[in-house]
Amino acid sequence: MAQSVSDAAQTDPALIALNRFGLGARRGDDLLKIVADARGYLKAELEQQDIALVSAGDSRNAGLLDSTAAIQASMAAAAERKAAREAASAMQPAADTADSSTDAKAKPAVPPVEADIYRDEAQARFDKALNAGPGFVERLVGFWSNHFCVSVAKGQIVRASAGAFEREAIRPFVLGRFADMLLAVEHHPAMLFFLDNRQSIGPDSRAGRRRGRGLNENLAREILELHTLGVGSGYSQADVTSFAGMLTGWTMAGRKGRLGEPGSFVFNANAHQPGEAILLGKTYPAGGIGQAEAALNDIAQHPATARHIAGKLARHFIADDPPPQSVAHLAAVFTKTDGDLRALALALVDMPEAWSMPLAKLRSPFDYVMALRRAVGPSAGKEPQRTLGWLRALGEPLWQPPGPNGFPDRSDSWISAEGMKTRLDIAWQAAKQASDIANPDQLLDALVGASASAETREAIARAESKQQGLALLLMAPEFQRR
Repeated sequence: MAQSVSDAAQTDPALIALNRFGLGARRGDDLLKIVADARGYLKAELEQQDIALVSAGDSRNAGLLDSTAAIQASMAAAAERKAAREAASAMQPAADTADSSTDAKAKPAVPPVEADIYRDEAQARFDKALNAGPGFVERLVGFWSNHFCVSVAKGQIVRASAGAFEREAIRPFVLGRFADMLLAVEHHPAMLFFLDNRQSIGPDSRAGRRRGRGLNENLAREILELHTLGVGSGYSQADVTSFAGMLTGWTMAGRKGRLGEPGSFVFNANAHQPGEAILLGKTYPAGGIGQAEAALNDIAQHPATARHIAGKLARHFIADDPPPQSVAHLAAVFTKTDGDLRALALALVDMPEAWSMPLAKLRSPFDYVMALRRAVGPSAGKEPQRTLGWLRALGEPLWQPPGPNGFPDRSDSWISAEGMKTRLDIAWQAAKQASDIANPDQLLDALVGASASAETREAIARAESKQQGLALLLMAPEFQRR
């Protein structure tokens, strides 16, 4: 099926609300009601109290751990694995002279604790997306989680804490102040571990003089380049180095708990670079943990940060190359409201361009898989492994971006012959696994509405089975584009 969207679909308020801003229609959604007030439909979700939070009161989330507990579990599991390896190594000389089958039985298996935690967090993330109304807030969660990303590929500690990081440092602030989210993110043990700030020691600090170790600039550089100001915003290498010194001492307590509760954020004064520091031309007096916190608050309000965030939001929700006036307007809202993210979300919804620009962006793998599952309905068993497998196959494994800059947010990163073949395979799998398939023509009306193109309708009408018709619907341009 050609990858274009009909003229009617381009301006269909329901598709714009559900595809551009949300995670797609669910069975039972009233598209005519959405069309009547598409902006109000989105704004109503933004007004719901604590809409972004993963509720601890939900029985399905009862087993989720906070980051400290998750990291402690990972540390304990790592110690067990190390002890098992050492025991196996000590037994090896005797095993060399024993029967090999006896040796195989002697090796203890250590349960993959981090994998279990990751699976439970993934299920909670998927449940939240599947049960959301339009899913606009979940799209915002995904945007900010990718903006301030960590990767489980870094190690088992991040695998255990990535879900808690999103729940603790992203979700509470998605409709709050950018500065508050920034501070929560940079204080979080998962981010400090991911960007190696535990290894950064002030050269002139007590620990630095004793150990002869120095700065690690990863966290400072990524805060300036990715999290706030953006590339080409005027900061220098001297700013990076100075900021890295200000961030020394921001760390995670180790397993032995010498600095604090294992797995928690702590400030190690002995590792902090002493003295005043200069960042972007401003002098910050010596002040321990407060020195970098003051700098973060200032950076959050910098005009370059407003432009950087505005550009990324416009690219994500409007077009790969958004109109300059869209970016300028969002930057002005950011500045005027002191980084109020709810105000930014409302500004996006009210933008004329958001409702007139073509639905030209291809859904990212996560958005596509969630839209597919919302359309097909609940699947029995094999969750969340099946969904995690689909995301891996499509190149966007959950909480595992290729680098600190997150997953790409342009359509050309996801459009390829191999990528579309994989989507077709997944659409066919989903259609075969669906427990209750309605008439595909009726399902097309329920999920896409009257704006479906004649080409799409003809292809689905010619399907040889309900499964084939559903798979074609899940590959239709009106379903794929946002």
